[in-house]
Amino acid sequence: MTNRILSAGEIILSDPDEAADPASPATILLIDDHPMLRNGVRQLISMEPTLTVAGEAGNGRDGIALAESLDPDLILLDLNMPEMNGFETLDILRRKPLSGRVVVFSVSNYREDLITALRRGADGYLLKDMEPEELLVALRQAAAGKMVVSPALTEVLAGALREVRSDDEPDINSLTPRERDILKLIAQGQPNKMIARKLDITESTVKVHVKNLMKKMKVKSRVEAAVWVLQNK
Repeated sequence: MTNRILSAGEIILSDPDEAADPASPATILLIDDHPMLRNGVRQLISMEPTLTVAGEAGNGRDGIALAESLDPDLILLDLNMPEMNGFETLDILRRKPLSGRVVVFSVSNYREDLITALRRGADGYLLKDMEPEELLVALRQAAAGKMVVSPALTEVLAGALREVRSDDEPDINSLTPRERDILKLIAQGQPNKMIARKLDITESTVKVHVKNLMKKMKVKSRVEAAVWVLQNK
């Protein structure tokens, strides 16, 4: 199966009716150790009425603290930072009870960095050399609950997925009906809060089901689970 990939590198589609309300801009936290880069991205985002920068941090530790206090809709995370790099920051963010998405924003187009980021729970991977208009589209998609990958990396991602060994295939048959329902919604890019609303269950219950289905499927992140669904439709 060929994944449907749109112009901004979108892989997982969400219901367009559930996009962020323009009257309530999606909040973004920038975590990057380069002030000029943060300033440029902030100015770019200021041109988009559906997005707003809620905070900035120059390192991972400050970024984690801000993420906990702001709980933004989207965290844009650099990889190469001193003291605590992006992967270490991502690991900690994923252990926090945050409701927003985390997208890596990096100069690195290395296959290993892309796959590692997704396996460790990133909701997307964008390159810093993207065109401004293209970046805004990707940020809107990410804030709306979609997985985004820079177009330049989609072939890299597809190649990595083709290399998955047959003995690592997820065990889909062991999933309960409820876990299957949740897996379908994960594949649509739905966050836990929206899944809970759709299935009329609590968000904490959703988290338990997600943890269980990921263990049964032998995947390390919900992104891996979602990509598996897309590949096996």
